[in-house]
Amino acid sequence: RVTLLKVLKPTTTGRAFTRNVIQHTRYTFFAIISIAIATTYLTLSARSQHVFAVIATLITLLQVAWWGHGLTTFWVHRVIKRRLKEDIGSVTVVRTIGTMILVALWIVILIAIIATLGVNVTGLVAGLGIGGIAIALAVQNIVGDLFASISIMADKPFVVGDFIQIGTMLGTVEQIGLKSTRLSSLSGEQLIFGNGDLLKSRIQNYKRMVNRRIVFTIGAEYGTPAERVEAIPEMIKSAITAQSPVRFDRAHFKEYGDSALTYEAVYYVLSPDYNTYMDIQQAINFIIYR
Repeated sequence: RVTLLKVLKPTTTGRAFTRNVIQHTRYTFFAIISIAIATTYLTLSARSQHVFAVIATLITLLQVAWWGHGLTTFWVHRVIKRRLKEDIGSVTVVRTIGTMILVALWIVILIAIIATLGVNVTGLVAGLGIGGIAIALAVQNIVGDLFASISIMADKPFVVGDFIQIGTMLGTVEQIGLKSTRLSSLSGEQLIFGNGDLLKSRIQNYKRMVNRRIVFTIGAEYGTPAERVEAIPEMIKSAITAQSPVRFDRAHFKEYGDSALTYEAVYYVLSPDYNTYMDIQQAINFIIYR
């Protein structure tokens, strides 16, 4: 094993994975394999064979549990190391998933060990099932939020730092926890949403906006000369195309309003930044006003 560890340097994920498996392989497991091979050349009594089979099974189950434990820990550490740079808010969720996997693994191994020792585990498994259902019903809201947090981590509708809107409330995501997600609103207070309720809502993620479509209208008073009425769409277009970064879409004399001739213009701001949009719209308004 020591020789293999010296050869397999963790320069790649595959080698690191293999190294982890070797590190979590116990000498007793090698010993039991060697004895099992040796016994094929011996004649043993039925009782001795049974005792050896039980011991071999127990050691193998413990070795499988140790492999699973090591690989789960290996996965959790690698994912956390990567997400600390990308999405620090999901680190807690990753650790929780790892803990859940380890608990489930050791429960299965423990039941298998008890069964190997000759104990009837049917009642135990049934009891665990009934107990699990009872616990799930008692804490279903907490469990729902927990699985919702896992869903948020996996699907990534938003990450820490995104500016989102839920219903009429807007804010920047500060923390994604196991039960709740916390936002810092524009007015300064902290908004807290249960993860389960959050995923049932319609979420608008402004951080992922590529560009912003702007529609605005202006009115020209009745009595404006016809040639000026016809020239206004081109004037609006010139005011828009003079800005950057924008993409002009259209400008039209839309309708006869109650108190003015209504013009509608559409353009795209090629930036998600709200202040950039307001600067551009202000510049357009100045030109139109002049």
